[in-house]
Amino acid sequence: MLGMVLKESLLLVVLGIAVGVPATLALSRLVSTLLFGISPTDPLTISLACVLMAAVAALAAFIPARRAWIP
Repeated sequence: MLGMVLKESLLLVVLGIAVGVPATLALSRLVSTLLFGISPTDPLTISLACVLMAAVAALAAFIPARRAWIP
C-alpha cells in the first residue's frame, strides 16, 4: 500500500514537472525583470527546483501513507 501511494503521488509530480518546465521556459520573459543574479532559463536553478518539489511531494505522500500502513 505504501508503494502504491508513493507511486501515484510521484506520478503526479512527474506530470506537473513535464508541464511546468516547458511553461516556465515559454513564459520566462515575463519575469525576467524580477530576477536578479540568475537568468530566467538557468538550468541549474530549474533542476534544483524540480528536485526539491519532488522531494517535498514524496515526503508529503510518505507521512500519511506510513500512518495508514502501520497499525
